Amino acid sequence: MRTDSLAFRLIAAASLWALVALLAAGFIITSLYRDSVERNFDERLNVYLKTLVGALAAQNPANLADPGNLGDQRFELPYSGWYWQVRRAGGGAVMLTSRSLFNDTLDAAKVNDPREIEGAVGGALVGPDNQSLRILSRTVELGQGNSYEVLVTGNAGDMADDIARFRRSVILTLAVFAFGLIVATTTQILWGLRPLDRVRRGLSDLRSGKEARFEGRFPAEIEPLARELNALLVSNQEIIDRARTQVGNLAHALKTPLSVITNEARASPGPFAEKVAEQAETMRVQVNHYLDRARIAARSKVIGAITDVEPAMARLVRAMNRIHEDRRITVTADVAKGTLFRGEQQDLEEIIGNLVDNACKWAKGRVTVTIAREGAAADNPGRLVLVIDDDGPGLSEEERKEATRRGRRLDETKPGSGLGLSIVTELVALYGGIFALDKAPAGGLRAAVTLPAA
Repeated sequence: MRTDSLAFRLIAAASLWALVALLAAGFIITSLYRDSVERNFDERLNVYLKTLVGALAAQNPANLADPGNLGDQRFELPYSGWYWQVRRAGGGAVMLTSRSLFNDTLDAAKVNDPREIEGAVGGALVGPDNQSLRILSRTVELGQGNSYEVLVTGNAGDMADDIARFRRSVILTLAVFAFGLIVATTTQILWGLRPLDRVRRGLSDLRSGKEARFEGRFPAEIEPLARELNALLVSNQEIIDRARTQVGNLAHALKTPLSVITNEARASPGPFAEKVAEQAETMRVQVNHYLDRARIAARSKVIGAITDVEPAMARLVRAMNRIHEDRRITVTADVAKGTLFRGEQQDLEEIIGNLVDNACKWAKGRVTVTIAREGAAADNPGRLVLVIDDDGPGLSEEERKEATRRGRRLDETKPGSGLGLSIVTELVALYGGIFALDKAPAGGLRAAVTLPAA
């Protein structure tokens, strides 16, 4: 898939949005879960703290007894992270501790990020063995003059592990969901853009001449485009037909007066009549030339014109061999089977016919024509390369430049008007091709033409 295609842009945009949305969702879900876990953890610590305070309040303030594990065995496991402690307020002596704390003590004054939770002070604390603890403490009065600091801690590492497991589960779930969403989006976009591929094939059929109209069923969004395109094709054909009609009318309108002038001049002897006849003939040649040029220009713009090169070339070779039979000139052609020209047959025959006829006039005995297709690809039919070689005397570099000028004849002993190569030059240019003269391997002249293939 090309990076500048509509499908790639839509899929990339949808995928990027899906990834951003899922990342944001994952972050929000994980944050909400972490807040919930921390809140539940603090609520559990608060329950233990209230249990501890209740157990102490039921005793003699002067002689406090160990309240036990508060209903949780972790307060008895050594360095489990679950501790409770009772000490006199203001940093006084430690009166009681849980068995899990052994001989260590906790200092509530070193709490990080302290915050109030239901009348108690909570926060984070580093415990024995660099444990990460979550603490909840409060100061209580157990009788007059007996103020105690009571605290309970829990192992924050357990809470962190729980959050980390949940985060991994969320990431895995959202990753699978993101992959499925991208696959579904890709399928949806490719399916939705499939009619555009039909449009591309339809345009290709129009260009190659397989179809004359843009036919088929299309979605509601594309159907107006198909109608407008068909209307454009009809309008284009009507314009071309009118142009051809006008060119034909102009040809008839000019030829008749020129014929009358020529006939009258030839019927009247004298230098003036000869000059009039000469100029009238020149005018006739020029009129024919420019009318042909206008006709060619109109045909070259026709959409869908296509010509099979092989049969056209075969007919031309037979005709040339018969025309130049008396001089024993042999014309041969090598054309790849199925080679197609994107243009009208009459134009192809005029290009090759002029070049082969010119080669036959100068050849000693042989003219070869080679036609091949180059640069073809899946979405590009490439170009036709026509090479016409003869074994005649050839031309110098300066003469080759002069040969393509309109009406220029290098040898007046040869028949013709001198317009053949000029017509070829203009025809090739109208089709966006290239025409060049060079030296042939046999020493004669090589004419190379590049035209659009179909």
